[in-house]
Amino acid sequence: MEILRDEGYIAKQKKRSQQASLIGFVFLLGGFVLVFINIQNLLLFQLLALLVGFSLSQYGIYLAHRFNRSPRPDEVLDEAVKKAARGDRMYHYLLPTPHVLLTKAGPIVFVPKYQVGNIVADGNKWRQTGIGFRRFFGQEGVGNPSKDAEKAIAALAGYIKANVPDLLEVPVGAIIVFTSKNIKNLDVADADFPAMHYSKVKGFLRQKSTSKPMSQEKYDALQAAFDLTASKSLSE
Repeated sequence: MEILRDEGYIAKQKKRSQQASLIGFVFLLGGFVLVFINIQNLLLFQLLALLVGFSLSQYGIYLAHRFNRSPRPDEVLDEAVKKAARGDRMYHYLLPTPHVLLTKAGPIVFVPKYQVGNIVADGNKWRQTGIGFRRFFGQEGVGNPSKDAEKAIAALAGYIKANVPDLLEVPVGAIIVFTSKNIKNLDVADADFPAMHYSKVKGFLRQKSTSKPMSQEKYDALQAAFDLTASKSLSE
C-alpha cells in the first residue's frame, strides 16, 4: 500500500494544539486569580477570561486527540488496512476529506473515532454511555458519525466532480472506524454506514475486494487527480 501523508500539516496542528492549551490555561488561571482581587466591576472580565480559557482548552484537546495521540488516528488506519489494501493508495490530510483510500473498486473515506465507553448505533442515531464525568473534562462525545460520513462523502464527491468532470457515477464508500483499544462495548451493526473497531477493518476490506472494479481508465484518472492535489499540498 502506498501512503501519502502531509507531515507538515500534522506538525502544524500539533503545535497549534499545544499553543491553544497553554494560552487557555493562562486565561483560566487569570480568571481564577480575579476572584480574589477585591476590585469592583471585575466580574465581566473574570467571566470573559474563564470563557476564553475554557474554549481554547477544549480546542487544544480537540486537536490533541487527533494529532498528539500515539498512535494517531491516521497511523491506526494504516496499520488496520495495509494487509488488505496491497496495491491501493492511502491519502492523509491531502484531499477535501482527511483520510481516503483509493481502491480498484473506488475511493473509500474513513471516519476515525477514538471515543470509548458504550457506543450504540441505530441507523443514523448514535448513543454513548459509560464515560461519566469525563464527558465534561477532556472526553469529546462521539457525536453523530453518520453525519460525519455523509459530509466526508459529499466533500470527496464534489471534489471528483470538479477535478475529474468526465467521470460519471464514481462510487464513494465510507467506513466509520473506532481506533481505541479500550472501548467497552461497540454495538454498531445497525448503523447506516459500515462501522467497526479497527481490528475488523482488514476482514471487511477483504470481503469488499470482491466488488466489481472500476475500469483502469477511471482508476488512472482518479489517481492522477488525487496525486496532483496531494503534490500541491505537499509543496506548500
